[in-house]
Amino acid sequence: MQIRKAERKQAKIKLALQGPAGSGKTYSAIQLAKGLVNDLSKVCIIDTENSSADLYAHLGDYMVLPFSKPYTPERYIEAIEVAEAEGMECIIIDSLSHCWEYLVDFHASLSGNTFTNWSKVTPRLNNLISKILSSKCHVISTLRVKQEYVMQDKGNGKFVPEKVGLKAIQRDGLDYEYTILLEIDINHFATSSKDRTGLFENAPAFVITPETGSKIANWCNAGVSLEKVKEFVENANDLTQLTEIYKSYPAYYPQLKTEFIAKKALLTSSFLNHLNHNNESTTRPN
Repeated sequence: MQIRKAERKQAKIKLALQGPAGSGKTYSAIQLAKGLVNDLSKVCIIDTENSSADLYAHLGDYMVLPFSKPYTPERYIEAIEVAEAEGMECIIIDSLSHCWEYLVDFHASLSGNTFTNWSKVTPRLNNLISKILSSKCHVISTLRVKQEYVMQDKGNGKFVPEKVGLKAIQRDGLDYEYTILLEIDINHFATSSKDRTGLFENAPAFVITPETGSKIANWCNAGVSLEKVKEFVENANDLTQLTEIYKSYPAYYPQLKTEFIAKKALLTSSFLNHLNHNNESTTRPN
């Protein structure tokens, strides 16, 4: 365990789009992806919405992975891995809500204690969330919402239904897992309810465009890249420098393990040769 200075690295965005039916989640996700990667052929939509992804084929040559029942977390993970293996740079999960509905139904089918039965459900969803967050691709998840109403007393004993907000069809607290959560209303305007990037903090409602994705991409690329750290390793002059690089960028070590080991062996060999040469010089007779 070792403390180190914080340093922002380049990232792949993990973003959720939340809205009711007809708000334009799929269309908005494609627009975001277009700005994120500038090449829709590197975008794959995991389509659980009865081929709705094909409705926007005129926007570009993105890929579609049809996804039907059962909507298990394990099959979502498999779909993500298929997209990754095909070299996709951005994955749109449209929608993630089907998985939660499957898990709720699965939980209801279990016999025994309702509370303890969640131990058979939660780990499965956690595995999916972990897969999304660890993906080397940008991931955009769409979440369907249901309208909630309460009866309000308007006086004279008259009660009328009033909208009190939107509730995502997903596990409570899932929004904390994403870097950005954008809520889209029925008029296709988006607002940010969570934004760790600061790009949309306190921003007025806006329509999502490819420029929105480009803005996020610029934020993602502002950190230190894998290629730059690799260059640091290659240019290290001694073991002390190599150790400092390792301490500064530990998250990159799994991907650069071969380079680190090779450079360490080279620097160690060079150091020993230099040491042996000095020893020979001091012991050589005049």
